[in-house]
This record gives sequence, C-alpha cells and structure tokens, in this order.
Amino acid sequence: MIVRVMGRGQFRLSDEALAKVNQVDDAVEAALAVGDEEGFQRALADLAAVIEREGAPVPDDEFTGSDVIVPDPETTIAEAGHLLSDDGLIPG
Repeated sequence: MIVRVMGRGQFRLSDEALAKVNQVDDAVEAALAVGDEEGFQRALADLAAVIEREGAPVPDDEFTGSDVIVPDPETTIAEAGHLLSDDGLIPG
C-alpha cells in the first residue's frame, strides 16, 4: 500500500507495517468520535510518525498514485473530516 502524508511524501507499507499503522489509526478515530481536538492532533502526529518509521519512502522520481492520503499532522478535525471513512484514515 502507498500512503501519502501531506507535506512529508509517500511511503510504501508492507502488510506488517500496515497492521502497526492501523493500530494508531484507531486512536485517530477515537479522538474524532468524541471531538477531542488535542487528542486528534496528537494521534494524527503519531500516525504520521509511524508511517514514516515503518514505511519505505517512495523515491521522488517514482511516479505512483497513493492508495491513502493522510493529512498533515497539524490538521484540525474540521479540516480532516472529509478524508475520514468508517475505517478511519487507513482502510483495513
């Protein structure tokens, strides 16, 4: 799976990495569900960090579409609302 983190680039995630990312994505969903803006931004920052740590950066000269787009970690709930599905930011 290719995940784009806005402002940070694209990362290729293995199935193993995707499982770790999905655990953090659950915290994003939970904060959103209760309208916890601070918790949402903290979880979103954690999500971006896990994607960057666990994923392999897609080289700049490799042009490929993203399966998922994760907003910049400073994005508010209101700004990110249209990107979220029933599965959170990361499907799975």
